[in-house]
Amino acid sequence: MSTISGEGQPTVQYIAAALIVSPNYLSGLLKVLTGQSTQQHIHDKLIEKAKEKLSTTDLSVTEIAYVLGFEHPQSFSKLFKKKTNLSPLEFRQSFN
Repeated sequence: MSTISGEGQPTVQYIAAALIVSPNYLSGLLKVLTGQSTQQHIHDKLIEKAKEKLSTTDLSVTEIAYVLGFEHPQSFSKLFKKKTNLSPLEFRQSFN
């Protein structure tokens, strides 16, 4: 089972197990309460953490991708761009 630290991105199953609910219950509840799927919430939290690391550390984009559990930095950059309309480097440069 994936965890948040060092073993990839958190999965819906991991979060549901941590909360002691079924993945379907968790997904249904989040959908009703927020209109978003559990996976969308996971992605939003990953992007929040990425923004924090990009704006407060000197870690490279590749290092941040790995810290956040991405197997391939390109996947991280693609998700970041999709969610923010900026590449990770463009986001970081906006602070300089």
